[in-house]
Amino acid sequence: MSERTGRGRRMVLFFELFLLLVIAGAFVWTALVNDRRETVAVAPSPTPVTFTMPTIIPMTATDLEAQIAAVYREAGPSVVNITSRSISYDFFFNPVPRQGSGSGFFYDTAGHIVTNYHVVADADELQVTLADGRTVSAKIVGSDPSNDLAVIKVASPVDEIRPLPIGDSTQVYVGQFVLAIGNPFGLERTLTFGIVSALGRVIESPNQRFIGEVIQSDVAINPGNSGGPLLDLTGRVIGVNSAILSPSGANAGIGFAISARTVQRVVPVLIREGRYPHPSLGVRVIELTPQRAALFERAGMNLPIKEGLLIAELVEGGPAARAGLRGPQQVVRVGNWMLPVGGDVIVAINGRSITSSQELLVYLETETQVGETVQVTVIRNGREQIVPVTLAELSS
Repeated sequence: MSERTGRGRRMVLFFELFLLLVIAGAFVWTALVNDRRETVAVAPSPTPVTFTMPTIIPMTATDLEAQIAAVYREAGPSVVNITSRSISYDFFFNPVPRQGSGSGFFYDTAGHIVTNYHVVADADELQVTLADGRTVSAKIVGSDPSNDLAVIKVASPVDEIRPLPIGDSTQVYVGQFVLAIGNPFGLERTLTFGIVSALGRVIESPNQRFIGEVIQSDVAINPGNSGGPLLDLTGRVIGVNSAILSPSGANAGIGFAISARTVQRVVPVLIREGRYPHPSLGVRVIELTPQRAALFERAGMNLPIKEGLLIAELVEGGPAARAGLRGPQQVVRVGNWMLPVGGDVIVAINGRSITSSQELLVYLETETQVGETVQVTVIRNGREQIVPVTLAELSS
């Protein structure tokens, strides 16, 4: 064997040995990496956050259309067109006839129809146009401007009255499909469709009070829809369409409906008594803000809180006065202000925080009734006290 041949074989052996070392190193590295991965996998990890998707009922576009059409077929005959007529007088005492229109729906088989107060307010004559085109006269049974609700009744019997069922508005949710049937611009039994946009809105009533629990939707509502039903996809009334928010006076996608819960509370009383009694504490209050609180502290009041309702006046013989709540003890001048100081500051009712006149009124209207005793939390001389107060009817 030559020396060159021996050198060549040694090089081949060296290359084979080097290749074996590389392969062995690769196996060792893979094993180390896998071992590290296993260690990471069994290491403690944070509890994953679970998100429960809402239950989705499969429904095709055709199914939805069929359901909307079914609701309209069933509920449409129960919706009526209300025409109100009245006489006013001009500057020269000449009579001026006035006419308005709105919507309503049958509440029971006795012929009672629910509508808005503002649809029938000041009416000298009411005419109801039924689904079959007949027109019958009607009279006002009861009205409540504070909730913008009224009940009228057809003067003559109507065959085959189909009252609309009243649903549970506490189960309504944002995004829910809803329908409205009414008579916008006198176009009878017009159907519009949309979703619930918000819940718990507060709007102003015809007598400048506040209505709570209002449902906001984007259903097309126009003049003439007032008093008509807002329906869910089962055909139940979840609200009474009452107002729109629009610079032009036409639909702008923001409509408000008096909730079915309010209807259930008010309408039976209107049918029975013709009016609805509104609970009251019998107080006039001043809303505290940090700035106002600073003024009252300068006047000598000890106010450990910066928000609440300072009692500025007690109705003589009213619920708060009888219960021992305190009104102002004196009037103090601070700069250009005359401040009634020394009265209790209402901060809660039945444990519910109250910081504005609107909150007070809405809570009393939606959660209490005349004759009920509520627990009023007040701040008196810097200390918190709870005083039971039996609510009485709001005096007009």
